[in-house]
Amino acid sequence: MSVLINRSLVVAVISVLLAMITIQSGASIAKQLFPLIGPEGTTALRLGFSALVLWLVFRPWRALPQGRDWQAVIVYGLCLGGMNILFYLAIARIPLGIGVALEFTGPLAVALFSSRRKRDLIWVGFAIAGILLLLPDMHGVDALDPVGVALALAAGACWAGYILFGKKTNTQSSGGITVALGMTVAALVLVPVGAVTQGMALLSWEVLPLGFLVGILSSAIPYSLEMVALRNMTSQNFSVFMSMEPAIAALAGFLILAELLTLWQWLAIALVILASLGSSLTGADKQNAET
Repeated sequence: MSVLINRSLVVAVISVLLAMITIQSGASIAKQLFPLIGPEGTTALRLGFSALVLWLVFRPWRALPQGRDWQAVIVYGLCLGGMNILFYLAIARIPLGIGVALEFTGPLAVALFSSRRKRDLIWVGFAIAGILLLLPDMHGVDALDPVGVALALAAGACWAGYILFGKKTNTQSSGGITVALGMTVAALVLVPVGAVTQGMALLSWEVLPLGFLVGILSSAIPYSLEMVALRNMTSQNFSVFMSMEPAIAALAGFLILAELLTLWQWLAIALVILASLGSSLTGADKQNAET
């Protein structure tokens, strides 16, 4: 039994790491689309292509939710869509790494409110310290756009709902089917918004291939991987482990957008990685103690 649990934890950790790498690579590419079709158009392409691919891969019509199960799926999809559009609107105004750091207040809140042991709060504290180091001074020439900050925090609230309702829906159907249905809900709401605001620009051959790539990297692959992770770890451990997200975003920004890292940002990366490793280790201890 212990071997099976440890194997499940390894699968969960690998899934989260791959999800973070793909989603931040996709975000870096998406930001390059903003001058062409704006955050609304980029969100529309991302969600539309993602929903299409997920329906072809997982064929959710074979196991549709019944009755009240649809409520959790719909809320999950609305949280997913809100997280996407608000985050893109935020990083149109503030840097990618900073946007991710602010957005992460949502998962951190989940970790704090679900914690039952003092040892877990230590790792959350490391994650908070790392995120604070990633934030620049709010005053002076380099001050952040307050609207961008508010949008990133709102995206964080949606991210918290995505985690909680993703866990709930995952008990009712397979992870892939849940993601496909949630992505469809988000696409039905936000694709028309992108179509109205950007019009025929969405169908440009200059835009479509990049939009498809963003959809695959930012949604289809990572959200499926995250659902796999949620099946094999608690919501709290998932949330704290995701504290590596700002570090992955900073790395993606450096490789794709040529954004350089400061000494303080490297220290922040070390802190969030420490928090993630500590969370996964205490999660493994807890699972072993229960067997």
